[in-house]
Amino acid sequence: MKLATYKNNTRDGKLMLVSRDLTQTIEVADIASTMQQALDDWAQIQPALQDRYEQLNAGSLKAETFDESLCESPLPRAFQWADGSAYVNHVELVRKARGAEIPASFWTDPLMYQGGSDDFIGPRDEVLLPSDEWGIDFEGEVAVITDDVPMGVAADKAGDHIKLLMLVNDVSLRGLIPGELAKGFGFFQSKPSSVFSPVAVTPDELNDAWKENKVHLPLVSHYNSALFGKPEAGEDMTFDFAQLVAHAAKSRNLGAGAIIGSGTVSNKQGTEHGSSIEEGGVGYSCIAEVRMIETIRDGKPATPFMSFGDSIRIEMFDRDGKSIFGAIDQVVKSSIAK
Repeated sequence: MKLATYKNNTRDGKLMLVSRDLTQTIEVADIASTMQQALDDWAQIQPALQDRYEQLNAGSLKAETFDESLCESPLPRAFQWADGSAYVNHVELVRKARGAEIPASFWTDPLMYQGGSDDFIGPRDEVLLPSDEWGIDFEGEVAVITDDVPMGVAADKAGDHIKLLMLVNDVSLRGLIPGELAKGFGFFQSKPSSVFSPVAVTPDELNDAWKENKVHLPLVSHYNSALFGKPEAGEDMTFDFAQLVAHAAKSRNLGAGAIIGSGTVSNKQGTEHGSSIEEGGVGYSCIAEVRMIETIRDGKPATPFMSFGDSIRIEMFDRDGKSIFGAIDQVVKSSIAK
């Protein structure tokens, strides 16, 4: 099943069912008016949505053309947004670039931060920021949405609570990160509003690409219209989504609609550092990784971060080359009126 949220001048938008091929959509207010309402009572509401979804795909309903530009993030705001760092290769590069080794615990205990969840950006909306001197970066990720998760849930049970998946652009301000981390309290100003794909999908929509609580497909990023990365999301993922959900629920309950992110998708690609598209590799899911590798190889970074006017497109395709979640497709612009 594929779900989206259309803008309608309310905070939470209106829930839409979207056809498997992303061409048709229908409103389902008689079943659930918002994504959060559906998640709050998922066990009861999901069967009715599934039945309507099958009718939509069969062409037996009067539908309208699906327009990704009308979408909010599937959850325009959420009670919980916790982002992990499941690809330890990414963390290892960050630390190696500054001459530090990663602690052994990073391979057994996930990193995770609690992000701002009250003001997500629509997948086709501009990313508005006050300055492009703060090291603006995109981070291509995968995320899951859960139902109610009990505190202390075991990892082998946590996967049962994963109800939807979507893509993420975890916007980061790299220039602000060092100062914040030095305070010992973690990210805040350096992690502005995140962005999610137009469509959220149930795991079964991925068929055999969803296994072991991982998505086994490339995450494709185009930066200023040029292919930047296509790393395989199922490879080099040290912690799967069930483990990430269990980690987040170690000492607290997670409410329905909690979003848990994978962290930047990153592959070693069989080499020490990975390689760019131009070098015949699978590339990267953020600019910071390129800069880290440049620092390790050349002693200093050469690739600049994003400037106002730069664009990023993040998408994932099935084995037949069809878009699964729609595309995050955005331009970074100044939030200060001229």
